[in-house]
Amino acid sequence: MTAPYACHPEASRGRLHPERMSTFRSPWQRDRDRIIHSSAFRRLKHKTQVFVEHDGEAYRGDYFRTRLTHTIEVAQVARTIAGALGLNPDLAETVALAHDLGHPPFGHTGEDALAALMEPYGGFDHNAQALRIVTRLERHYADFDGLNLTWEALEGIAKHNGPVTGPLPYALAEVNAQWDLELHTNASAEAQVAAVADDVAYNHHDLHDGLRAELFTEAELAELPLVGPAFAEVDRLYPGLDPTRRRYEALRRVFGVMVEDVIAVAQNRLAGLQPQSAQEIRDMDGPIIRFSKPLYQNIKAIKSFLFTRMYRAPSVVVERSNVTAMLNDLFPLFLHDPGQMPEHWCRVARAAGDETQCARVVLDYVAGMTDRFAIAEHQRLFSNR
Repeated sequence: MTAPYACHPEASRGRLHPERMSTFRSPWQRDRDRIIHSSAFRRLKHKTQVFVEHDGEAYRGDYFRTRLTHTIEVAQVARTIAGALGLNPDLAETVALAHDLGHPPFGHTGEDALAALMEPYGGFDHNAQALRIVTRLERHYADFDGLNLTWEALEGIAKHNGPVTGPLPYALAEVNAQWDLELHTNASAEAQVAAVADDVAYNHHDLHDGLRAELFTEAELAELPLVGPAFAEVDRLYPGLDPTRRRYEALRRVFGVMVEDVIAVAQNRLAGLQPQSAQEIRDMDGPIIRFSKPLYQNIKAIKSFLFTRMYRAPSVVVERSNVTAMLNDLFPLFLHDPGQMPEHWCRVARAAGDETQCARVVLDYVAGMTDRFAIAEHQRLFSNR
């Protein structure tokens, strides 16, 4: 970490609940470790990235990314980019590890379903829910609720996708009222790195998973920008290569091109603008960490292909319908009969002041479920209905 515009540990704005400094870990190393040891982080192991856990034959399903393996890949990319740019890799990794903590079961399908169910009660947003988890719902420490993360980590979770404008999700509004995250500004460069690392990781691994799921073929990918040239290069260097190795070699090159592009663009922009502090990064007109315009256009073409052939593939659409129906069954049942939830959640829901507060308790419970637990609970509660 050498850049003047990096977030430096000694300049951290600290924690909402003051704590003694660690003798051997920086503030963001402690944040990272608390996230890794949290219950919410462990539950990501059994939460959907694209494919629901029981999708496909067992031996194939074991190879698909989960929300946890995706998060680990994002963190690895974030550390690499941050290190190359002289930024703080620990803060970039911390934001990357926390960025999906608020995802409910069944991925974006589950998020869409819960957002619709929660519309009368303040809505649902997985970024805001991640903040709710790290500030309230993790309850392991004697002195505070949540993980008591630093201001910079909370800011990164809230703003890694850019400034937050318009009406705030209630979960974000509650945190921001307690500690101003300056939502109108950009996030730190480290948080911006985490956001771009997310794009790099899922565009890379969704190509892998889509091929393994046989939703499209290498021949079809060869028609795409960026991907086609990567396959052509592998064929030129390794004619007759085993198909599995050929696939990995080509997609490894796609991955490398994205990472190298982000680093090169950021280095050029930073050299021209010469920011002298992390705050200057926050006060800029837009993000400093991003893809070049030509590569961004290529990535848009890849995303469009994946949307049509993978995210809206007939088999995936059927599964989306099934899991949406499950959540549409579970949420109203728990809302109107809290006794169907475990004792702790039932007690909190019944102590809620009104229906909105009760719905938010139910949301916290349902959003925290893993895929397998949500499926098992639905089978338990609705198999005879």
